[in-house]
Amino acid sequence: MDLPHQGGRGPDDPEDPEEPPERTSGLILETCYRHPRVATGVHCTRCGRPICPECMTPAPVGYQCPECVREARRTSPRSRVRVRFILGRPGSVTTALLVLNIAMFLVEIVFSGGGGLAGGPNNAKLFQLGALFPPAIAKTAVLPEHHQYWRLITAMFLHAGLLHLALNMYALYLFGYLIENAFGPARFLSIYFVSGFIASVTSFAFGPVGEVGVGASGAIFGLLGAWVAYNYRRRGSAMASANLRGALMIIVLNAVLAAAIPQIDWRAHLGGLLAGAIAGALAEGLGPRDIRPFVQTAGLILLVLAGVGLAAWRVATFPSLAGIG
Repeated sequence: MDLPHQGGRGPDDPEDPEEPPERTSGLILETCYRHPRVATGVHCTRCGRPICPECMTPAPVGYQCPECVREARRTSPRSRVRVRFILGRPGSVTTALLVLNIAMFLVEIVFSGGGGLAGGPNNAKLFQLGALFPPAIAKTAVLPEHHQYWRLITAMFLHAGLLHLALNMYALYLFGYLIENAFGPARFLSIYFVSGFIASVTSFAFGPVGEVGVGASGAIFGLLGAWVAYNYRRRGSAMASANLRGALMIIVLNAVLAAAIPQIDWRAHLGGLLAGAIAGALAEGLGPRDIRPFVQTAGLILLVLAGVGLAAWRVATFPSLAGIG
């Protein structure tokens, strides 16, 4: 004798979108409009249809279904698509730094009369724009102007030619968006400026006395150091291990280039890299969770003070020159 079917559809039964929703304890459970066998309590914020986790696309508020996402992409303005293509990935601080560095290079070109596109302005022009020049920071017999400490910051936004700018901005593009997403805009910006400052101080303290220095590479190496610290803390995961290997390969490659090309300021690179690694570790916080905000702030302040102390030491021991060779 045939018995009435009680257990629902068998594994080979076709899906029946008209089947009544399941009932549990008297409460009606809705099912996904695309997957009727999956119960859900989430609705698309645009059309209101129930959607399961497989169909959910995160939106500024709640989730949207696949059809609404496709419709939004189809009707979005073309100019907005072009902007995202040019800028790459979201990251307002990284984008602002890219724009600022490129804008400053345009200022350099205008200031040099348009003749410094390939090789950049001459040293005299770069000095006038704010390049790092040790005698202008330490008091000497050479320059009446001295103690121009602001050069430790302004040098980060100047470049000696189009190739120099392109290499640094490409590195910032590659790492900036990743690291900004990992640390957040505020901590990312702190790491960038603290590392760039320490890189300039290291160059001032241990570099040649009479050379002009410019470039964002010290700050960018700081970002690389922070990326190493970030992934070292998560080295148990396969992704973090791969990121560590990639970062170390880049560090080794740049060390070889610095040894082969005398014009590269390896002291600034090394200072920025070490400062970035320390700042990256501090930016995430150390110790118990309740004191981590204090560790973040106090640690970064102490790192800046260490740079100030190193600069003060160099000023106190700087040779009083009658000329610069």
